[in-house]
Parts: sequence; structure tokens; C-alpha cells
Amino acid sequence: MSLKYLSGVEVQANDRILYHGEAGRVELVASLDGETAWYVEKHGPGCMLAVPSFGLVYVQPDEDLEFVSRGEPR
Repeated sequence: MSLKYLSGVEVQANDRILYHGEAGRVELVASLDGETAWYVEKHGPGCMLAVPSFGLVYVQPDEDLEFVSRGEPR
């Protein structure tokens, strides 16, 4: 299972994004494997965003989430 932006680009941790027009970063992409499985079980497939004006937000990719660039791996 891979999540994709509306543009077709796969969502990856550390991506630089725009969420509701605000700059941010993808903190994690939840998967059914490992420690993020509970996000998927509770909320469905999605990703955690860090957007300064919103804080941490768990979302499913939609029209308000736009890929900007790949970030550096941590």
C-alpha cells in the first residue's frame, strides 16, 4: 500500500509539502507494518504532517495536500 499525492507522486517521510497553502513536512507515512500500524487501524491510511500553523496533523492525501520536493532523510 503506497499513498500518493493527487499529482501521482508517492508520499514519503520528510517530503516538503503545502497543506492548505501552508509549508510543512511529512513526519511519517503510516503502514500496516511496524509501529505505525495503529494509525492505519484507527484512522485509515494516511500520513502525519508537521505544519507550523496547524501543528501535527494526520491526514489522508487529498486536494489540500501538495507535493513540493523530497526532503533529506533523517
